[in-house]
Amino acid sequence: MRFKPTIFVSLLAPIDRREVKAISARHRGDAYDKSFDSGDHLLALIFAQFAASTSLRGLAVEWNAYCQHHYHRGGGKLARSTLADANRRRPPAVFAEVFAGLAGQLDPRTRREGREVVRVIDSTPIPLGTLCSWATSNGRIRGLKLHIVFDPARACPRVLDITDANVNDAQIGRTAEIDPGATYTFDKGYCHYGWWRAIDAAGARFVTRPKISMRLDQIALRPCEETAGDGFTITEDAEVRFASKGDSSLPIRLRRVRVRRQDGSAITLLTNDLDRSAVAIAALYKGRWQIELLFRWLKQNLRIHRFLGNNPNAIRLQIYAALIAYALLRLAARSHRVRIPVLRFTELVASCLFERRDLSTIERPPPVNPPRARNHAPEGQLGFTYA
Repeated sequence: MRFKPTIFVSLLAPIDRREVKAISARHRGDAYDKSFDSGDHLLALIFAQFAASTSLRGLAVEWNAYCQHHYHRGGGKLARSTLADANRRRPPAVFAEVFAGLAGQLDPRTRREGREVVRVIDSTPIPLGTLCSWATSNGRIRGLKLHIVFDPARACPRVLDITDANVNDAQIGRTAEIDPGATYTFDKGYCHYGWWRAIDAAGARFVTRPKISMRLDQIALRPCEETAGDGFTITEDAEVRFASKGDSSLPIRLRRVRVRRQDGSAITLLTNDLDRSAVAIAALYKGRWQIELLFRWLKQNLRIHRFLGNNPNAIRLQIYAALIAYALLRLAARSHRVRIPVLRFTELVASCLFERRDLSTIERPPPVNPPRARNHAPEGQLGFTYA
């Protein structure tokens, strides 16, 4: 009989255990937990994401209930204390590098001629409330902040950092690698003139919103051949410069685009892109909301709102495990050509995690084997088969 892997094993196919072992060796990930290595720890936390585990003890019980499905992946029985120790000691850099490798598979950086590369940078809070006394507050929430660079074309996120809630977005955003020729969109929280200058010097472009206190002088109006967009209207397109003549001025050409949305509200955009039309600039900034949809999907469908530990290390490991689970779902949907929406795909994966089925047909019931033809002739009598 032909061997068919379970849904869980099929999802884990992009993860190379030898590569995980090499990553763990670089970061000394197994220095304190040699009997429970980084590969086993990673599998357990990924399983917790798909199985919706809410506690370490529940995770251990659920994992051990399916021991017969783990042996070929190298995973043995789990103990709650072993998981707790690993969550407290293992460096998050191990899981971070594993996620970076999976994100590289999602985004192979192969550009087609004429293809526009867009990157969206934003952050989302991870509220911890009174769960963790060590968590800092930014005046609105107490917890952590997840900073991400997102490729909306491939739905590919790359983690910049996981910081305290009171860390400024611009401080982390300017650590992102600048891809020449790409266009970066971000909100007014990423206002840093030195970073904007670096983006322009690298041959990249940015689209953002200026702060209210930013003073701009108009140099010339630009003609608008098209003013109507998808849900918005262009009211002004002008080349501008900073009114300040001090250190806050930028030695690059800037463009101000004013947009009126369907609900009557107006926003102002600032960019160094002098080639695209004003409608295209506004559409790029409107597409920034795709990263907000990503944040909502992660929080609603993965386990980053209820944590299996209350120390900073355990929480960071669980956040990276959630992002790894997201990347595995996206890779599986692409490689197996899954046609159903990713939300329905996630629900089906969770409901039949250890069934031996094909991911490409996960939404269909398993095939029923037809009964074999039986010979009803009495014993010792020749049977006839009629066409």
